[in-house]
Amino acid sequence: MIKRPLWNARIRDSWTKAPIVWLCGVRRSGKTTLTRDLPAEGVHYVNCDLPASVQMLRDPELFYRECRREIVVFDEIHQLEDPSRVLKIGADAFPNLKILATGSSTLAATRKFRDTLTGRKRTVHLTPVAFDELGDFGAATLKKRLLHGGLPQPLLAETPDPGFYREWLDSFFSRDIQGLFTFHAPEKFNALFEYLLRQSGGLFETAKAASGLGISRPTIAAHLRALEITQAVTILRPFFGGAGQKELTKMPKVYAFDTGFVCFTKGWEALRPDDCGTLWEHLVLEFIQARRPDEDIRYWRDKADRELDFVLPHSRNRVDVLECKWNCEDFDPTALKAFRALHPGGRNYVISPVAGDGYVRRAAGLEFTVCDPTAWAARARIPL
Repeated sequence: MIKRPLWNARIRDSWTKAPIVWLCGVRRSGKTTLTRDLPAEGVHYVNCDLPASVQMLRDPELFYRECRREIVVFDEIHQLEDPSRVLKIGADAFPNLKILATGSSTLAATRKFRDTLTGRKRTVHLTPVAFDELGDFGAATLKKRLLHGGLPQPLLAETPDPGFYREWLDSFFSRDIQGLFTFHAPEKFNALFEYLLRQSGGLFETAKAASGLGISRPTIAAHLRALEITQAVTILRPFFGGAGQKELTKMPKVYAFDTGFVCFTKGWEALRPDDCGTLWEHLVLEFIQARRPDEDIRYWRDKADRELDFVLPHSRNRVDVLECKWNCEDFDPTALKAFRALHPGGRNYVISPVAGDGYVRRAAGLEFTVCDPTAWAARARIPL
């Protein structure tokens, strides 16, 4: 079993702040494997998919009194009739107990949760395998990670398996969406999801999508919200404020959760340099989400079509910029110069896979650091 120390540390740190950890992430991202990496002698593991587990938890107080373990893991806890009651009793009546519960969506989105357990829980969002985790996955080179994606099973496969991606997409609606939302037309939902996968990383126009897919705008909005809640897509809103009449203020960009599914829906069986640049942007976004899960990530674009990949606003006078380049020599400072004319305070980074620990450059009167994602985290003083 491959170890994922970042996520083990994140879970244990969350337990120092609250008795319940909600481990969420898309299906097949490795949640169950991660729970199995906890020390077996101190863990009571409950697979809530099993009817026997449902019966066992009809009296939660009796269950907790009898389990006699330091940690209780509830895998797929949304399968229970009243999961919030089970978790609440554990947190309130057994204060020395640590509880780990898994699910595919945010806890608040699960209709069975009548109580969102405010003050009793912390959320850990498990992302696909991050840039700095590749060394733990043996022969998983960076290009393989871009083409296969970051779900452990396809990443470890020798060649991409179209059957894996198709099965995942076909079952996503029935297994993850239908139990959370009252959608009755899976063909419309699936059409939008695959549309978003194909144009992942681009600007999203609701009217254009509605017209092209033959789906109403309210339905598009509802389905897009569901995809965001289940973490199948990330929606980035534009950053603006320096001179509103020159900057985009409303149109979002939508990124798919995993590069392997982007390649699959586009029919890419091998990667060209231009493909790597697009997918590298996704990988950097996932790295930020893994290392800074609460970060307010934006993008920037003006009406002259100058654009920056990721903008991280920290305060009124400090806005950091991350521009992603597969080849750092391709960086053009034109957009950054236009942005800094409006928002002068903050650090500038060019994130490239070949930059290593990084170095500082100057161009067009601007200073910026060229580095890989791990070096960016170190420079930004993000705990590794």
